[in-house]
Amino acid sequence: MSTTICFDFGNTRKKAAVFVNGEISKVLTLEDDANATIESLMNTYRPNRSILSSVIDHNPDIETILKRNTRFHLLNHTSKLPITSPAAKPETIGADRLAIAAGGVHLFPGKNLLLIGLGTCITINFINKYKEFIGGSISPGLEIRLRSLQYYTAKLPYVAPKADVPLIGYDTDTNILAGIILGMAYELDGFIDAYKAKFDNFNVVLTGGDVQHLASHIKNRIFADPDLIFKGLYAISEINNA
Repeated sequence: MSTTICFDFGNTRKKAAVFVNGEISKVLTLEDDANATIESLMNTYRPNRSILSSVIDHNPDIETILKRNTRFHLLNHTSKLPITSPAAKPETIGADRLAIAAGGVHLFPGKNLLLIGLGTCITINFINKYKEFIGGSISPGLEIRLRSLQYYTAKLPYVAPKADVPLIGYDTDTNILAGIILGMAYELDGFIDAYKAKFDNFNVVLTGGDVQHLASHIKNRIFADPDLIFKGLYAISEINNA
């Protein structure tokens, strides 16, 4: 039995996925990246391989722990990838975006792809059918938008996101949710339509923690896969930890 742990350390959450024989067995949200937390995962799942995608200043000790217990790979711009990047500065592409791109070409080979990551930031990533990462855009994500209204105003509250949002808000909370969640949906539909005007047929895939709040409001045809980044990390691990 082959077990791989894929770590995704984002700005909001630290998560891990356990793969057994190539299939996701469990997805975990970690309280922290303390040594004891990582050691506990090693003892529980006994992985053969591990990979870390991190966009934060993570605890450096965990790399030592993972190297000691597994075949470990730290995802970065020098990693062997199933994509190429003609971007001017490929070293500036975030590890999370590289993993999403790898997941996309693994699941949809030979297709043009518009991959939309819905996390702390919204990342739009276009990969053509030749597996070239062309680029995209970055904008504030759902939580940033909700928090900013509370932070930059005197009286507006923070409102927890949810998928069931009315078009016309009837109180402060629903006005905020309608403005932000539906606004994001219209923003994404606008981007998708703009890409349609520029490129031929492509698949649109939504991923990330906020898929549950946004997917039902997108008018364009999409695929939704909350675990796409982990599938990409697994594919990259297989290449770099062979």
